[in-house]
Amino acid sequence: MSAETHRSFACFGGAVAVHIRGAGPNGGEEDADRCHELLLGAHRGLSRFEPDSELSRLNRDRREAVPASALLMALAAAAGEAGEKSGGLVDATLLGEIERAGYRESLAGPRPAASVLTLAEALAIAPPRRAAGPSPAGGWRHVSIDETTGCVVRPPGLGLDGGGIAKGLLADWIAAELAAEPAFAVDCCGDVRVGGSAGLDRRLLVEDPFGGPPLHELSVREGAAATSGIGRRCWRRADGRPAHHLLDPATGEPAFTGLVQVTALAPTALEAEVLAKVALLTGSGDAGRWLPHGGVLVADDGSAEVVAAATHALRPGPVAKATA
Repeated sequence: MSAETHRSFACFGGAVAVHIRGAGPNGGEEDADRCHELLLGAHRGLSRFEPDSELSRLNRDRREAVPASALLMALAAAAGEAGEKSGGLVDATLLGEIERAGYRESLAGPRPAASVLTLAEALAIAPPRRAAGPSPAGGWRHVSIDETTGCVVRPPGLGLDGGGIAKGLLADWIAAELAAEPAFAVDCCGDVRVGGSAGLDRRLLVEDPFGGPPLHELSVREGAAATSGIGRRCWRRADGRPAHHLLDPATGEPAFTGLVQVTALAPTALEAEVLAKVALLTGSGDAGRWLPHGGVLVADDGSAEVVAAATHALRPGPVAKATA
């Protein structure tokens, strides 16, 4: 078996990494190059910050049914699945709300110093903690796909924001491309999918959102982990209120629930992403029940709780085409 090939690059507003131990004469080099191009292409198609992306064109389109690529249809289907599984807490149709909160442009680049908040600063001026709830509008219920016509169907004006759902979906998509290789790991900005025929264990470190040393180490052989948190993107709004990118669907406002970060294990990256986000939005009182495969909860005060899996091992997850 060859040595492992690594690729790291900027994508989706963060850092993406692919690690491949290939069986062929070139090891994982060709696979790594192909995955690099696939992920960059997916970013160009699904970024809401690119005005000419397919997602941006869909959000501007005034038709109810819009012809779409297989990738965009997969994202729309995943949005409906996430809403259903989370009881509406993971809602990919809050585009207007996140823009009103101040997240109109990518936060990956430089920002005015006066608008940037550390996590500790944001928590110090945040409103009282409360669990999030579903939106009464339930926009995710109105998004569907028509496989016969190859269209995404939704009311005109209802915008989609792929966010973490897209990252989990794409980590699983790349896993499908690499399923025959001895070992691989794909990290899409914290949504990680690992696998391979060799059964290689991967060490996954749970980082401290307050900047301290890693809080915990997970080991995954076949499956996924995803981290959802409010620490990487905090800013001050014009009225002085703190904001971040995870919204309470019930209010359309940034959610402060008593938890600042959740890492979830699951068979697929998309499922892990949904579980991590819904646990964080549920808040510290009842978040653990959303981590059936295990994970780590981090509270406002920096304390971490390791949640044991309900079973001893993850079942292998299906690989759907669409940090190790």
